[in-house]
Amino acid sequence: MVKEILLLGNEKLYETSCDIKKEELGEIKAVVEDLHDTLIEFRATYGAGRAIAAPQIGVQKRLLYMLIDKPVIFINPTLEFIDEEQMEVMDDCMSFPHLLVKVKRYKRCKIKYQDMNWQTCEMWLEGDLSELLQHEYDHLDGILATMRAINKQSFYYN
Repeated sequence: MVKEILLLGNEKLYETSCDIKKEELGEIKAVVEDLHDTLIEFRATYGAGRAIAAPQIGVQKRLLYMLIDKPVIFINPTLEFIDEEQMEVMDDCMSFPHLLVKVKRYKRCKIKYQDMNWQTCEMWLEGDLSELLQHEYDHLDGILATMRAINKQSFYYN
């Protein structure tokens, strides 16, 4: 079901999300469906959107959903940075669809997570996918791209 995406300023976006327990997987399936439907609706409206975090629809769980070639569900993800190389990017967000923010992100990272079968997985990411997962991961800790702006001149309205 398509859910309302919480917008910049909503207090729930600044909360830290809770870990998911294995016995909650049944409930999480419904949240994953909601994340998928909401992402698809956002794409239809704005022509963009590759991933969404559960807190963006008001679910304070450590859950990310990415849809590039196929759906990938990240349960209780942890990020690890491979090296110190960073890049400047113009970051956008479903929670502020008309605003771009210039931020620095690590160029490469590794994400470890559980999948829907509770199997431990890991994925190595570089470039735009590294930036994407860092952005979504931040949502789990109540951090928005606006909080990572390089400086006060890093905001652009489109």
